[in-house]
Amino acid sequence: MFGKLSHNRWLKLCVGVLGALVVATSINLFVVPHGLYTSGLLGFCQLIRTILVQKLGLTPAFDVAGILYLLLNIPLLLLAWKNLGRAFVVRTLICTVSCSVFLTVIPVPAEPIIEDLLTSCLLGGIVCGFAGGLILTCGCSSGGLDILGLYLSKKGKGFTVGKFSISCNAVLYTLCLVLFDATTAIYSTIYTVFSSLFVDRFHQQSITVQVLIFTKENHPELPQFIMEQLDRGVTCWEGRGGYTGQPLEVLCVCLNKYEIETLRREVLRIDPHAFFIVQEGVQVGGNFEKHLN
Repeated sequence: MFGKLSHNRWLKLCVGVLGALVVATSINLFVVPHGLYTSGLLGFCQLIRTILVQKLGLTPAFDVAGILYLLLNIPLLLLAWKNLGRAFVVRTLICTVSCSVFLTVIPVPAEPIIEDLLTSCLLGGIVCGFAGGLILTCGCSSGGLDILGLYLSKKGKGFTVGKFSISCNAVLYTLCLVLFDATTAIYSTIYTVFSSLFVDRFHQQSITVQVLIFTKENHPELPQFIMEQLDRGVTCWEGRGGYTGQPLEVLCVCLNKYEIETLRREVLRIDPHAFFIVQEGVQVGGNFEKHLN
């Protein structure tokens, strides 16, 4: 699936919009009916909405959290335009508008569809985290603090969107604790922790891998493809088979998990008999750039 996504920009966009639909549905069905707050910028928008409705006595005809979310995304989109690429901003804008519309039009049940508060938190967090990670893997974003998290993830080594989300939400739920009660803050936190964990699990651009490629023939087009098409550095050295004693070439490259399928296809196209090893979750230091596809 991820191999097809990496080669088809329209498919990536469609899956991104579908992910936004799943996120909005999960929030409106599992989180909002219990009076809980989602993570990130949307959580802050919901907090503002609650203050407007309960504290100031305003009664809007629709949920204004989605509209506030769209407006507050404008400065973040400007940041992404300068630092994360125009194509990413266009996809993010489409997904952000879609998510805002879905949040506004999808009805919130008058009574929770799952009565148990903990079960609702866990299910909502898992579904929302999976969909959010899928959106990011498609080179899109549903907006909000994901944009800032991606920016910092791109700049900082060992920095992930999920870790950034947990840090920001600590502030959000402290406010919930002060303004409301401990139950709201605690269960909202449980939801967010599960959502963040699943974002990092399914966001394949945040997973670094090392690939060792062993080929018996010298193929200069292979390292050229890695450097020019994947924009990755590659190290080559001469080796010798322990059993056959025949010379071979070994290529070593670090990339993110999202790029493996592209490299795999090219390796098999150039040398169908090549042998390669993929090691996941390696720690990389120095000049290693995180790509946003």
